Amino acid sequence: MTEGVVDVDGVEHKVENNTWIVGDDEEVIVIDAGHDAEKILDKVGDREVLAVICTHGLPDHVGAAIEVAARDEAVIAMHPKDKPLWRRTWPDTWPDIELEDEGVFAVADVELEVMATPGFTHGGISLFCEELDAVFTGKTLLADGPGKVNGEYPALADQLSTIGGRLFTLSHSTRVLPAHGEETVIGELEPKFDSWLSGGLTGAAEPEQEGPLTDGTRAAGIRLNLDGD
Repeated sequence: MTEGVVDVDGVEHKVENNTWIVGDDEEVIVIDAGHDAEKILDKVGDREVLAVICTHGLPDHVGAAIEVAARDEAVIAMHPKDKPLWRRTWPDTWPDIELEDEGVFAVADVELEVMATPGFTHGGISLFCEELDAVFTGKTLLADGPGKVNGEYPALADQLSTIGGRLFTLSHSTRVLPAHGEETVIGELEPKFDSWLSGGLTGAAEPEQEGPLTDGTRAAGIRLNLDGD
């Protein structure tokens, strides 16, 4: 975990980020090199960095990417739809590789499959590793639910569509390794999805109906016979 101060839309935030390192004793891939390249490279040690993968382009996910990649001349990979965000931090450079849905990165004895998971940003991605039964979700999905920026959801409908259609199709045992906070598993979060859809994330959830509505319909949409026939 590293920490730093980032400016998002003119507002400074002190943030802590998880940087994930996947590999063996010889080689690694670094996921979300947000801050403090020296600390990240100290954890890498003398292993070769093959790639630095950015789950999205906001500054707390790319701030140390160039320095970490430069040590071993590794490539930096990002979805092309997040290039405009990348340029806010690195106006004179571009990532080396454009990520595509279902693309695969191999390191050590495992593979990282790219899952396009837009919503938090247009080019947000997650990385699923079947061998580790883990998914690196960036800020698409955290232990306490969908990620926010400046306390708000940039595009909540798209984010929920991504979470339900992609991430919650994974096994309940799959570890969720996010860019912020603690890890969890899919099975802990998936049961909360219906409440998220019904407005629980924004405080807009409808109150539960104790009995039939005035037209004889329960909240579930089942028509009742109020005449006793």
